[in-house]
Amino acid sequence: MHEARTRLSALIKAVEETGEPVIICRAGKEVAEIRPRTTLGTTRRNLSPDPDLWVHLAPGYDPTAPADEGEWPGECR
Repeated sequence: MHEARTRLSALIKAVEETGEPVIICRAGKEVAEIRPRTTLGTTRRNLSPDPDLWVHLAPGYDPTAPADEGEWPGECR
């Protein structure tokens, strides 16, 4: 980790020049990876909302109105 901190600019330059990712380890265990931005851009997806999952409330329903006694479940009062 100390080496990665002190050589971060050089590591990023190496990734830019070679296109190869750099793995950063702490105590011999892999903990992070630096990759070229173009590699990340191809794996990202832009998500758009699915209209089938939208919530449609009943006409006249007010979700901020207090619940009536009949709307409380079983023993929870």
